[in-house]
Amino acid sequence: MPRVIRTSSLRLLLVAALIAALPGCGTLYVMQAANGQWHVMRARKPIDAVVADPRTPPTVRDRLTEVRAARDFATRELKLPNNRSYRTYADLHRPYVVWNVVAAPEFSVHPKQWCFPVAGCVAYRGYFAEKRARSFAAALAKRGFDVTLDGVPAYSTLGKFADPVLSTMLRYGPDELAAIIFHELAHQLLYVQNDSQFNEAFAVTVENAGLERWLTLNGHADRIQHYREYSAREREFVELFARTRAQLARLYASGLPSPQMREQKAATFNELATAIRDLERRQGVHTPLYEEWLTEGLNNARLASEATYFDCLPGFERLLAEQDNDLPRFYVAARELARLPMAARHERLCRKPAVLE
Repeated sequence: MPRVIRTSSLRLLLVAALIAALPGCGTLYVMQAANGQWHVMRARKPIDAVVADPRTPPTVRDRLTEVRAARDFATRELKLPNNRSYRTYADLHRPYVVWNVVAAPEFSVHPKQWCFPVAGCVAYRGYFAEKRARSFAAALAKRGFDVTLDGVPAYSTLGKFADPVLSTMLRYGPDELAAIIFHELAHQLLYVQNDSQFNEAFAVTVENAGLERWLTLNGHADRIQHYREYSAREREFVELFARTRAQLARLYASGLPSPQMREQKAATFNELATAIRDLERRQGVHTPLYEEWLTEGLNNARLASEATYFDCLPGFERLLAEQDNDLPRFYVAARELARLPMAARHERLCRKPAVLE
């Protein structure tokens, strides 16, 4: 089971289409996002029609047939929104739908935030054109930020539009594809403004619980075991990244002179690279995504991006267990936490905040 790139819920892009006409919001960034969203919507075709079309390649037909069944399961069994999302298909003729840029200051483990009307604050910028994303990332790097740029296979408009299944999603196997559908529909069920960590961990919890139930329903005992083994391996990496991030937070709060701090930062990331390779050897696996990260160079932005998805995940998993793994009750409990101030809900759910630099 390849590791899905989880930077997949670009709420800012939905808002681009909604705020483009507002005074002071007619920026080039907003316009490219609105234009990109329009092209995605324009490319949609009903999945039933695509499956029935004799010109549809068999691999695409098979994937969409699986998606259709998983989409129905999501509403029927997981009690996720019953709407028009993921009932159409859009062939984008490119490898990713958007390219996501995350940045963090040189001496901080906290990502840079961009704030917008309606959307609130988010820790990324998404571009429908790779060239624009790379240009923006290069400009941030020139200003001294640690930067990451990732291609993204899917995103959610939180139900504001009827999100299609994208050709960029079909690169994944049937289990990963079902997981993406569950994840994105979870965002439509619950979204808290200005709290990406809460939102992503909630969606990952629903994704994981949903996938195990989906595999159980279909009698795939071997794939359930494979999924559990994969999840256990992934958690070891998540813990490794969290420990390194905490170590760096202490370093950045130490008050050391910048040259000395820079030297220790480089040494810490070198140690992390070695630890990743050692953990892969011990697990007996090779992860192309981690190899890509090592080739590009590990940095603060990469660790911040990982933390967005996983720092609050154990808390949500505990919350689900407290509700006897009943998803509707879990949704109610999560909504109750969402009404608390951010600090209070993070205290209940998340790792202790890293030391502020």
